[in-house]
Amino acid sequence: MNENEPTTMNIGETIRNFRLQKALSQGDIEKRTGLLRCYLSRVENGHTIPSLDTLAKIANAMDVPLASFFSDHETEGNGNRNLPQLSDDQVRFLNQVRRYSCGLNESDRKLVLQMVKKMAASAGK
Repeated sequence: MNENEPTTMNIGETIRNFRLQKALSQGDIEKRTGLLRCYLSRVENGHTIPSLDTLAKIANAMDVPLASFFSDHETEGNGNRNLPQLSDDQVRFLNQVRRYSCGLNESDRKLVLQMVKKMAASAGK
């Protein structure tokens, strides 16, 4: 891309990517913000552009800094761009983990995370 070309961003796509990365449904965001699920769908599909206040509510609901939605960096390590696209099965799995893990205490969550890390490391060998 030429340096003089304007860059475009799709805020709806950015929101969807963060939401999926956090294994949240539109219903989860609705519960946390009070914004209707149909409105969130319209935002994610590019039919509506949220106000800055609304965007702040969405970012807060996903525990993401508001500035992350506007970052120019395109490296994978910053959590903003090149987010992995998750399959429907992966999203369902992460939603199940999220649903069951909310009842765990901090010690148990750490234990589960260590077990997953260990299994992933042994699967890669």
